[in-house]
Amino acid sequence: MTDKVEKKQNPLWENIKVIVQALILATVIRTVLFQPFTIPSGSMMPTLLVGDYIFVNKFAYGFSKYSLPFSLDLFEGRIFKSEPTRGDVVVFRFPPNPSVDYIKRLVGLPGDRIQVKDGVLYVNGKAVPKVADGAFTSDYSKDPGHNIPVFRETLDNGKTYDTLDESPVSLGDNTPEYLVPPDHYFMMGDNRDNSADSRFDVGFVPAENLVGRASVIFFSLGNDTAFSEIWKWPANVRLDRFFKVVK
Repeated sequence: MTDKVEKKQNPLWENIKVIVQALILATVIRTVLFQPFTIPSGSMMPTLLVGDYIFVNKFAYGFSKYSLPFSLDLFEGRIFKSEPTRGDVVVFRFPPNPSVDYIKRLVGLPGDRIQVKDGVLYVNGKAVPKVADGAFTSDYSKDPGHNIPVFRETLDNGKTYDTLDESPVSLGDNTPEYLVPPDHYFMMGDNRDNSADSRFDVGFVPAENLVGRASVIFFSLGNDTAFSEIWKWPANVRLDRFFKVVK
């Protein structure tokens, strides 16, 4: 009769293996699938509010070095490339300083002619319909935005979204006509009078700089509440924004 000797597992080693496996899985998900981002400014109001926490779909447009942790330069351009759609809300790397993430709405594709005249967006010489859609008030201390006029725009592909128009005479309300170069995109914030975008220092955004498409809001805190201020959550959590699809 042969006695079987059971090898005892080291609990510490087992725990380490579980932690390593979890870290690898989290890295794969963050690198290949979805990445969480926080909205730090009011440039995309009323679509995205300061304090919104969103997931960004990183495989929507394929992958570049900016899809990888630490922007590892393992390949050039994009792999598994897929073209974005006009009207998408996009996270991208700021062209003058690619270490910084920006989020804006894509309004111009390669070859498009983009211009703003008297606060109206023109794409390839045609005005984008702009219809009054109420008013907006922000709870963000740096951009109070009380009763700011809201206008709903509808692009030629049917994509529709709200924008803010705080002033009829802001710096970005009248621009030259921009011709979007090949493999580049033109971005604008929905808060049209308070957005640093392709009308200004952002310029044209190279395809390589695209990180992904904003997908869904999974958490939201109002009134400048930091995530770490858990004691303030009950009064400031925006429950109505949980799992809201970004359009």
